[in-house]
Amino acid sequence: MLNKIPIILSLLVSFSVQAQNKPRMESTTNPLLCNPETGICEIPGTDTNASNAIHAGKKPVKIIYFTDPICSSCWGIEPQLRKLKLEYGDQAEIEYHMGGLLPDWSYNSGGISKPSDVAHHWDEVSLHYKMPIDGDVWLEDPLSSSYPPSIAFKAAQLQNNQKAIQFLRILREQVFLQKKNITKWEVIAEAAAKAGLDAQQLKMDFDGKANTLFQEDLALARKMGVRGFPSIFIMDSTGKSEFVYGSKPYAAYEDGIRKIFPQIVKASYQKEWENLFSYYPTLTTREFAELSEVPFSVAEIMLEKLEEGKVLSKFVTKNGPLWIRI
Repeated sequence: MLNKIPIILSLLVSFSVQAQNKPRMESTTNPLLCNPETGICEIPGTDTNASNAIHAGKKPVKIIYFTDPICSSCWGIEPQLRKLKLEYGDQAEIEYHMGGLLPDWSYNSGGISKPSDVAHHWDEVSLHYKMPIDGDVWLEDPLSSSYPPSIAFKAAQLQNNQKAIQFLRILREQVFLQKKNITKWEVIAEAAAKAGLDAQQLKMDFDGKANTLFQEDLALARKMGVRGFPSIFIMDSTGKSEFVYGSKPYAAYEDGIRKIFPQIVKASYQKEWENLFSYYPTLTTREFAELSEVPFSVAEIMLEKLEEGKVLSKFVTKNGPLWIRI
C-alpha cells in the first residue's frame, strides 16, 4: 500500500480508508483488482471488525451507508436502495457518508496508473450490473479526484438532506451517463440547480465547513473499519448491527433489516409505471425492472412502448438508456 493513496477497484468501486496512513509495502494481492461478482476489492491486512460507532435515531432502524460519487458498485446497487426506501423507508432511515474513493492519481499499481486505464473497467461493470455506465469519461474529460463532488454533497446536506440525496443521484447520472467531469464547479452547480439547492450557498459551504464535515466522514469510516464500498451498517437503538459489504441482491439488505428488527412490516407501494416515475423521475431499465418486479426483458419492452407513447423520454448511452418522465 502507498501512503495517502486511493484504493480503487478495477472499476473504481472500492476504497480502503485505513490504507491512507499505512507505510509502503509489497503485497501479492493487488487491491486495484477485484471480483465483480462480489462488487468488492479486498485489501490485504485490513481489520474487518466494525465498531458500533453510531446508534439508530428516531426510526427503529438506521442504515449507515458509506459511498462515493464515482463508486460504480454503489451505482450498481441503486435499484436495491430505491426499493428499500419504498418498502422500509417509514421505519428505516438511510444516513449517507462519503468515503473518499479517489484523492488523486499519485500512484501506479497493477496496470492502473492514469484515468484512461479505468475506462474499459467501467464498461465491463456496466454490463455486469445491467446499469448504464459510459467509461469514456476517463478518456474525454477525466476526473482528477472524487473529493470535490464528495465535499459538495456534504455542503448540500447542510441545506436539505433529501435534496442532497437527489443531488448525489444527479451527480452520478452526470458522470456515469453524461460523461461529465463532476469535479468542475459548473457541473456541480448544474446538479445543484436541478436538485433545487441554492448553488451560491452551496459554493460558500463548499469552500467552508463542508470540507470539515467530509473529513469527519473519513474519520468515521476509519473508526467503523470501512475498507471498501459500498459498506452498509444496519443498526437498532441499542447499537446492535448487521454489516452488508459490497453489491448484493435485494434480499441481502432486506435480511439485514429483519435480523435487526424482526417485527418490521414491509410497506406496499404502487408498481404501475406512473407511480414509479412519480417516486423517481429518472429510472434505468434495471431499476424499473426491480421496482415493478418484472423481468429485465419485459421492462425493456414496457419502457420502449411508453417512449413511443411520448410519456417518457430516453437518454441513450452506449451501455443502456436512462428513462425520464416527461
